[in-house]
Amino acid sequence: MVPSNDFAGFIGNGHFMRDALHGIGEAERLAAGMPFAEAVYTVNRAAQDFLIRPMGIFQLIDYVGLDVCQYIMSVMAERFPGETIHSPLLDKLIAAGVKGGQFSDGSQKDGFFKYEKNRPAAIYDPETKQYIPIASFQAACDAKMGPLPQPALTWKSAIKHPKKEAALVEFFEKLSAMDSPGAVLAKRYGERSREIGLKLVSDKVARSEADVNMVLTSGFYHVYGPINDYFKTERVK
Repeated sequence: MVPSNDFAGFIGNGHFMRDALHGIGEAERLAAGMPFAEAVYTVNRAAQDFLIRPMGIFQLIDYVGLDVCQYIMSVMAERFPGETIHSPLLDKLIAAGVKGGQFSDGSQKDGFFKYEKNRPAAIYDPETKQYIPIASFQAACDAKMGPLPQPALTWKSAIKHPKKEAALVEFFEKLSAMDSPGAVLAKRYGERSREIGLKLVSDKVARSEADVNMVLTSGFYHVYGPINDYFKTERVK
């Protein structure tokens, strides 16, 4: 158990909601120059594959439920009046009946993604109100993002790696030196995640950096905590 001071969202949702808003904002920014579905795919993959997370940010929003995220954000927004903790995009999707969440048997409901056998197969386009098959653009998006640092390090392999910290350092040192669109997007994401974690400590929501990292590694199953040396500003720029 990790102690937290009595703030809306506490440590876990305090980080997750702001992290989700960053991901949503990045997708909206990219959507100015590419189809919305491709923007969501790109950000989701950056969060999962380039940052070595168990799932991408939009999959995680779907898992929790768009309506649940919207509610948590509304509670937090009332208690952090100087900060914008709200997503008009979530409002728009929820109004269209796109909510995500889980069925009673534990299977995934459709949200940002349409799921087939619990795997993402298509992405919702709020303008056409249709799901766009990922297979129709995946290869082109992957090529545009650029390669992962090599040797590749997946979340599953990192969790079980006998020299996990050394493997992570090697992976993120190589990522830091890359300037491909995928790498740049991931570094921005990692830096923002670090900033969120540090703010939880400075705002006295969390008592220490170690507590923030513990919540994200134990409660969200991240392979490393957000407050780390991988994404210090001087390293990622």
